Amino acid sequence: MASRLIGEEHYLAVYVNASLDVCEARDPKGLYQKARRGEIPNLTGVQAPYEPPVDPQLELRTGEAPLEECVARVLSLLDAPLSR
Repeated sequence: MASRLIGEEHYLAVYVNASLDVCEARDPKGLYQKARRGEIPNLTGVQAPYEPPVDPQLELRTGEAPLEECVARVLSLLDAPLSR
């Protein structure tokens, strides 16, 4: 829906793919712990399902790749011609 609103020529989908374990380990606000205690209902990945994007232009596996590599891949995508 976002690509239709913005225009496909101005839209890039980047899937930041991290496992639930990685997300929980990186959670500075403790939202996942609160959700597991029932304090936050319907948190995606805990009580509510997560649906990954169908056809992103870029997928970053942030639990496996170093930050520098992920940043380089995003910059490379941004530098690519607009004929995506």
